[in-house]
Amino acid sequence: MSRRKILDQHGLNFLTLTVVGWIDVFSMASHRNILLQSLDFCRRQKGLLIYAYVIMTNHLHLVAQVNEQNSNSLGDVIQDFKRYTGHLLIQAIQSGEESRKSWMMHMLKFYARGSRSNRTHQFWQEDNYPTALFSDKVIWNKINYIHQNPVRAGFVEYPENYLYSSASNYVDGMNRGLIEIDLLEPYLPDSGYFFIPDEHRPI
Repeated sequence: MSRRKILDQHGLNFLTLTVVGWIDVFSMASHRNILLQSLDFCRRQKGLLIYAYVIMTNHLHLVAQVNEQNSNSLGDVIQDFKRYTGHLLIQAIQSGEESRKSWMMHMLKFYARGSRSNRTHQFWQEDNYPTALFSDKVIWNKINYIHQNPVRAGFVEYPENYLYSSASNYVDGMNRGLIEIDLLEPYLPDSGYFFIPDEHRPI
């Protein structure tokens, strides 16, 4: 099956980066932190504009684009991100305290057999499943979808209580998440957008 291409390399896109075999690598905080540090680096050094993200146990959702003045395309930045984090995460699994180390390494080796590269282990699925975002309604639908992921999974009651997403960055527009993001306006409750309908919030 051919990979879906990012049609607008400097436009706003919804992306999903998934571990091969849907392996739950990010159940460990140390592995999630590798993604966070790399996202922050790409934002500060590679012109990646991150408007929303969530790290789940086996995948990462992003609403992102690259700065128009940046010579790098979105596809290039994401590819670099995947290459770098895949290398670090494979090392972390091999040398860390992951109780499923042998099984994980076997699976990462198994999925590399179908890869077009010569890697001995493959960490990320090749497709990023890009969706171009053109309207405010679709953009906020995707951001809400991202922030509701941990709620749907039963991890938290409210999106902003989940550490490894950008939901808390949007609370009061204060950008107080684990990493800074590029806030989209409007972000206040009276704007018609918020993570949780008012009737579902505690009084």
